[in-house]
Amino acid sequence: MKYFTCFILITIYSQLSFAAPETNNNIPVMAKDNTEVPQHAIFRKTVKQDMEVVYKRVFTALENNGYFVIFEPNIGKNLSHFAKRWGDDYNKNKLEHIRSMIFCNGWYANKISNVNPYMLALCPLHITLYSKDNETNILFVKPSGVASGTNVADIARELENDVIRAINTAIH
Repeated sequence: MKYFTCFILITIYSQLSFAAPETNNNIPVMAKDNTEVPQHAIFRKTVKQDMEVVYKRVFTALENNGYFVIFEPNIGKNLSHFAKRWGDDYNKNKLEHIRSMIFCNGWYANKISNVNPYMLALCPLHITLYSKDNETNILFVKPSGVASGTNVADIARELENDVIRAINTAIH
């Protein structure tokens, strides 16, 4: 079961590991591989710093803001076990590290569950970080995208803004 769960997480997170310039509008932009990047659904921040430095700062910022990191998959390390098996299809973007933080804020989870228990699908949240050439990208699936049109949309937007604020504080 452990490996099946890890495989599912790797599959989900691998879909998020692409690069694109950050914009301040909702106009779709193209990643380096011509994949459309859904700016409305994914927050992306890029910093020219080592992964370990950024990871520790984001972890601390989340914890200091009431978000408890409950699991820390090292996706890059897990994927490296398949390098021989996947051959030329392994790590085509030559990413150096892929890590994630799965986290939760009990207050927001309770607030969402009080309004719409189905939206607990947002819990827990996650951030994925990947690095290449001393540049670290932070990716966060925006809860407001998932909750759009529901009775928890405002709570999700508040939650999203709080997490983004913590990320921005961490990497100022």
